[in-house]
Amino acid sequence: MNGIHDMGGMHGFGAVVVEKDEPVFHARWEGVVRALMNRTAGRYYHLDEFRHAIERMPPAEYIEAGYYERWLYALEELLVDTSLAQRGEDGPRPAVHARFAPGDRVRTRNLNPKGHTRLPRYVRGKRGVVRTVSGPFLLPDKNAHGVREWQPCYAVEFSARELWGEGAGERDRVCVDLWEAYLEEDE
Repeated sequence: MNGIHDMGGMHGFGAVVVEKDEPVFHARWEGVVRALMNRTAGRYYHLDEFRHAIERMPPAEYIEAGYYERWLYALEELLVDTSLAQRGEDGPRPAVHARFAPGDRVRTRNLNPKGHTRLPRYVRGKRGVVRTVSGPFLLPDKNAHGVREWQPCYAVEFSARELWGEGAGERDRVCVDLWEAYLEEDE
């Protein structure tokens, strides 16, 4: 995500309100939206396209909308999108050589793409350590636009201080799944 939709690590939005005994759905229509998503995702569009549709929501509307309102927006966008088509199976995953291994020190690239990305803003340009290697998986940045590119995905651990400065807990860590295109060797 690259916009207001990438709120991780941002300040100024107030406290997160935790509702005691919060129900799964606050209204019946939220359950209907969830059911619609369950019936259409993977059949007419994939998860990266769904996320990208949410990210196309105007920033002011996004901030005001609730969770399932954002889902409804995405469903509406995808169902009226002229490129909507039933997709076939992904087929076998290709063999892809992983550039990094567990224990490698990496730095995230400081990318600012105009479209969809799964590289959170709060980790861009930051140093971390590869903990695991998975995949390959389709690179979401391209897959959201119909381009299929398979890449390894790495669980990269960052110290909280690397991400948020000296005010963060000294022993706190954050682990983020990142595709190879987001990473470079830490020099």
